[in-house]
Amino acid sequence: MHDEREVIETRIRRALRERIRPAVEGARVALDLEAWTAPGEPVSFAEAMAQSFEPIAVGQGWARPWGTTWLRMRGTVPAHWVEASVAASVDIGFTGVGPGFTAEAMFWNHDGSPRSGLHPERRQLLLDDVVAGDTVELILEAAANPPILPPVTPLGAWETAGDRPFYTLRRADLVVRNPEVEALVHDLDVLSGLMRVLALDDPRRTRILRSLERAIDALDLDDPVGSAGRVRAMLQPALAVRARDGEHTIIGVGHAHIDSAWLWPIRETMRKCARTFTNAVDLMDSDTDYVFVCSQAQQFAWIEEQHPALFERIRQRVADGRFVPVGGMWVEADMNLPSGESIARQLVYGQRYFDSRFGLRCREVWIPDVFGYPGSLPQIFAAGGCDRFVTQKLSWNKQNRLPHHTFRWTGIDGTSVLTHFPPIDSYNALVIPKELAHAVRNFRDHAWSTVSLMPYGHGDGGGGPTREMVERAHRLADLDGMPRVQLGTVDDFFARVEADIAADPAAVPEWRGELYFEMHRGTYTSQSNTKIGNRRAEHLLREAELWHAYLDGGPRAEIEELWKTILLLQFHDIIPGSSIAWVYEDAERDYARVNARLEAIVADALRQLAPSDLTVANAATHARDEIIEADLVPTTVPADAPVQVLASGRHAVRVRAPGLALGLATPDAVEGAVELGTSSMSNGLVSLVWDELGRLTSVRDERVGRELLRPGALGAEIELAPDFPNEYDAWDLESWARRNGETIDACDTIEIVDGGPLVGRVRVTRTFDASTIAVTYVVRAMSPRIDVELSIDWHHRERLLSIAFPWAVHADVAHCDIQFGHVARPTHRNTSWDAAKFEVCAHRWVDVSEPGFGVAVLNDGRYGHSVSDGIVRVSLQRGARFPDPMADDGHHDVRLAVFPHGGDLAAVAQAAEGFNLPLRVVRGVAAAVPAPLVTVDAPNVLVSAVKQADAGADLVVRMWEAIGARATVTSLGDGVVRTNLLEEPIAAPESAPLELRPFELITLQVRR
Repeated sequence: MHDEREVIETRIRRALRERIRPAVEGARVALDLEAWTAPGEPVSFAEAMAQSFEPIAVGQGWARPWGTTWLRMRGTVPAHWVEASVAASVDIGFTGVGPGFTAEAMFWNHDGSPRSGLHPERRQLLLDDVVAGDTVELILEAAANPPILPPVTPLGAWETAGDRPFYTLRRADLVVRNPEVEALVHDLDVLSGLMRVLALDDPRRTRILRSLERAIDALDLDDPVGSAGRVRAMLQPALAVRARDGEHTIIGVGHAHIDSAWLWPIRETMRKCARTFTNAVDLMDSDTDYVFVCSQAQQFAWIEEQHPALFERIRQRVADGRFVPVGGMWVEADMNLPSGESIARQLVYGQRYFDSRFGLRCREVWIPDVFGYPGSLPQIFAAGGCDRFVTQKLSWNKQNRLPHHTFRWTGIDGTSVLTHFPPIDSYNALVIPKELAHAVRNFRDHAWSTVSLMPYGHGDGGGGPTREMVERAHRLADLDGMPRVQLGTVDDFFARVEADIAADPAAVPEWRGELYFEMHRGTYTSQSNTKIGNRRAEHLLREAELWHAYLDGGPRAEIEELWKTILLLQFHDIIPGSSIAWVYEDAERDYARVNARLEAIVADALRQLAPSDLTVANAATHARDEIIEADLVPTTVPADAPVQVLASGRHAVRVRAPGLALGLATPDAVEGAVELGTSSMSNGLVSLVWDELGRLTSVRDERVGRELLRPGALGAEIELAPDFPNEYDAWDLESWARRNGETIDACDTIEIVDGGPLVGRVRVTRTFDASTIAVTYVVRAMSPRIDVELSIDWHHRERLLSIAFPWAVHADVAHCDIQFGHVARPTHRNTSWDAAKFEVCAHRWVDVSEPGFGVAVLNDGRYGHSVSDGIVRVSLQRGARFPDPMADDGHHDVRLAVFPHGGDLAAVAQAAEGFNLPLRVVRGVAAAVPAPLVTVDAPNVLVSAVKQADAGADLVVRMWEAIGARATVTSLGDGVVRTNLLEEPIAAPESAPLELRPFELITLQVRR
């Protein structure tokens, strides 16, 4: 027989494209249309219905970018459409990009409840309740969401997107649906897709090809509707061949990954959720096997508030086990940038919401699109009730491939969670044979496991599964040449995995430590104002809860709402800096509002707690003795306690304060003083020397007589490098960027701002092209910490601005602060795994140490770091052009610090905590300073929260061992109860001492 395979396959494709698919819709009649366009932001159904609508015709434009047009559609079902299956078929001007990235729409019921979402892959509204002769009136809310496409676009903000109509209405008809033709499309899609993934010499492929050829022979090209049944009958034998024994099983879970903001603002996400969730419950009504899983409690809360009727439908389907909450978090948050306490609250508020609304909690964390996973996460997840974890993002890795898809992930403290990376390498699967074949080939754990997961449905911008996907899944359920496909839940999947584990427990592989993502390293730095706003908010929330715990807990409901606002802004496309400009306009406005309110809440508590004498409030864990700069000064100052008036008009004075408590601001004598020369500054503990260009030529630890800088190197050098990544502007930072950079040496001025004896401050200003940076070095009496304050006017595009510290320290690893611990990362490039970590995320400090000596770089809001051969670089600013063409343009203030030490990482952790939680100086109305509520006497233990318990009058204290050593806390007294993150007891009461293993996180209920 001649080889006509390619000819036959081409024939099948053309027949499907030009004859069969178009025949799914038959006769049509146009609908009469009226429209009203909202003048600004979206309005409610009731408000829209109160407006005057004007006629509009197919071919006319509607709505400016981001605008909304409401359409009334009227028509009559023709009398001769007897027993026809009728639908409304609408094309509002969809572009070539997929669902969620172009115009979208919502059909509404006349009672004001959502009816059905519309997107490029779901253009029909089925009208099963209409018959011939009926009059139809439909209401459609159309959203002119523009496609946001690289390399540069003005469409990411309302003000720059333009005001001309962006889309043209293409079609609005009543149509006759031909279900048999639609079923034929699904048959052909599955069989032709299966055929193409089989090997050319596989007999099954040859037989399918011949079946398809005979079927197309039987198709009447002039009457595909009339011949569809005959063609389908000829294909049934090929579809009836069952999967082979021992085939892999793929459990398909319907899903719609909805970014809470990204290439659209949060307000549009709310509408995306309504459209997608309406479609999900509609599909459940028509297909009893369909299951939909949905993460992000915040999105449920939006529906509960804005669409109560839809929420009740969802609640019923949750009770049926078919609309399944997953993930247990408030949003699918970024995991690199939020603090450990923030991730804990993501789980607390997420789990509590699901429990209160649906009577269930999640066992899995579900974050398939997050940009890396620190090694402390397993412990946090487990403490929040989640012993399972699902993601797939590391399938994007550019250098290295993780060796497993199903495994135990063990964190830095030893806690493990059962983890799965779906080998289909997507959270937006389409349920096509090509994907399933890839999943089976790709799966790395066939030796012990027989099952994997497939999240399917249009996602990122929502949309979710379609009828077509579910129909393909039914045909692929048990089909020779394919894995078995079962529609189910995440619980169904993990139950199968746990059965495999029970059969061979020793076979389960393990991965220890962080799951580093080898892409999107630029997200540690992009949109730095958002990152600073988040860091400030996290610390203010800590203070608000701490100081009000001394009282009655304060405005707890309001604090919870402020927490939820910040948790939303930690979504994995907001805080990383990868969204459009509109998102950051909203975010910075929210941070300003939240942080101002938190400052007021903190001030109110301290006013009630502090006496009229000057008082110091210390929100850090441990006691402090340092020079502060304050607007207020004590009325009485001892003769041996100097006060320095600074150039800013503030006063410098030495004070002491206990940890997590208040103390009287009694000025004390100062040991040593800051002395400045024309090009040097010293306090007897550390010293600096600079040259005529303001470059640091020496940084010494005078306590041990050691130079910190490498021979011939300059300290705190400002570097500017090209930043033009291969693919994703705001996301990616490439390894070659710094290699092609230059040092900014130009010096405008060198100014001694404050000359001691308590504070020395020297400012160096440099201009480079359109940007300016002022670097201020600050030394305080009695402290080895050297502050580096940066004031940046940044107007560069596609550039990376960094500051470099070339330390004379020999260290193969750098210790990087992460949530509830730290991780050691290589400073060399021995392996491809090492080389991939050329830019890493660190929270409050990065340290390089030798035995007995080290230097840490502290920060108060910068996360991107590069450490190579002892050179520590901090990424300061980027200038990406997509998706926000003016990202980071403007003024930025950055605080860093250099902290030399004797090899004690506990001292580093304490210094970094204090650097981020400045002492407050206050006066109040109390009779006396209150006794400390909580005291922690282990130097390597830090506290992330002190708050009143959510139930009862006890305190809740969350703390962790910070340096990887064991710790003993003796200061908490008796009757302490360990709880989970949700403040539920997990052990019997304990008495002092309290033991913590390395990096252990504990939540305690403590008697007042």
